[in-house]
Amino acid sequence: MLYQRSSALFKDAQNYIPGGVNSPVRAFKSVGGTPLFIKKAEGAYMMDEDDRSYVDYINSWGPMILGHTHPEVLAATIEQMKNGFSFGTPTELETEIARLITSVVPGIDMVRMVNSGTEACMSAIRLARGYTQRDKIVKFEGCYHGHSDSFLIKAGSGAATFGNPNSPGVTQGTAKDTLLAPYNDLEAVKALFEQNKGEIAAIIIEPIAGNMGCIVPTQAFLQGIRALCTENNALLIFDEVMTGFRQAMGGAQEKLGIDADIVTFGKVIGGGFPVGAFAARKEIMNHLAPLGAVYQAGTLSGNPIAMRAGLTTLTLINNDRELFNRIESTTEILDKAISAIFTEKGIAHRINRLGSMMSVFFTEDEVNNFDDAAKANHDSFNKFFHHLLSHGIYIAPSGYETWFISDAIKSLEVEKTLEAVRSFNL
Repeated sequence: MLYQRSSALFKDAQNYIPGGVNSPVRAFKSVGGTPLFIKKAEGAYMMDEDDRSYVDYINSWGPMILGHTHPEVLAATIEQMKNGFSFGTPTELETEIARLITSVVPGIDMVRMVNSGTEACMSAIRLARGYTQRDKIVKFEGCYHGHSDSFLIKAGSGAATFGNPNSPGVTQGTAKDTLLAPYNDLEAVKALFEQNKGEIAAIIIEPIAGNMGCIVPTQAFLQGIRALCTENNALLIFDEVMTGFRQAMGGAQEKLGIDADIVTFGKVIGGGFPVGAFAARKEIMNHLAPLGAVYQAGTLSGNPIAMRAGLTTLTLINNDRELFNRIESTTEILDKAISAIFTEKGIAHRINRLGSMMSVFFTEDEVNNFDDAAKANHDSFNKFFHHLLSHGIYIAPSGYETWFISDAIKSLEVEKTLEAVRSFNL
């Protein structure tokens, strides 16, 4: 049995942890089978409890852009731990990382640190509502902004409509203030502004979607929603939890040339530790407590160990001007080679890619939004996932997730991956 110890650990975990996992996608329910229990990771590889090694294309869902246990990040973090784990007071580190972030990300003056991407997005919409004195927000079907109530909303019967709760525990009262539109559909967003004049506080969007697979926005779509926000005195929130410091040092704003009003961060910003942040220009951030009336707080926000790991990671990225070119080149090589193999085998597919994010969809059609992603053949994806896993390649266990390429993945790991793909057949 390939995953004997993982299977035993999963069985035991289910007695004490709901579903045996602390985040649902880890349970492998989408693809079937037993989730792997990982005991260590280094560079481009993870090792499971059965001592099997895997080339890692999840990279902790994005943070490990430099690879696992990068020696400089590890050394800096250990040194910081010697000074204490948490103080509950301000530290110089918080100012240092905020100074770096504001110096490289377009259009922001101030940063508030939090502990997760969910917390960052939740706080961003509260700030947007407080700043605009409006209640409604627009989000897009298939975009995930964490598990805050306002975001766990599914589409109603129309293309542009009020949402409905898609999780028990989310009230109809909360859902009525979240409006939904299909990704890459500017006309649907225009209709929402027409139907809700003077009521929309903000649009929140993944500027490059990663939670329905990698979905690339059209330039006209992003430019259009930017213009709609400006015309209607609403704020544009870019959820850069995935794309921040991954697509470019200035994130998707720099990569795509579109300026947001509020930006949220996570993943890379913490170097692998639980960190999130949200940022904006001063006139918006001044509405936050203790300066303003919009309340937000966190006991462990700005934790010194997380700040040291994050600051070291961001500094390494900022000082390596070729890093983004390298990982984008690796991603392009994977994209083109996998596509060529599938084409030769007659396997219908689409590969979406931008920067160091990519997704493989088993469909002949373009994938531009959640409905397109849902129409892909997910049974074929599940077979592909388990085939790669059995050959030592670890991709996200869902056809609705993206691959995250790290700088530790070199030609050897690429060739291992392509060798596994070559032996795949539907």
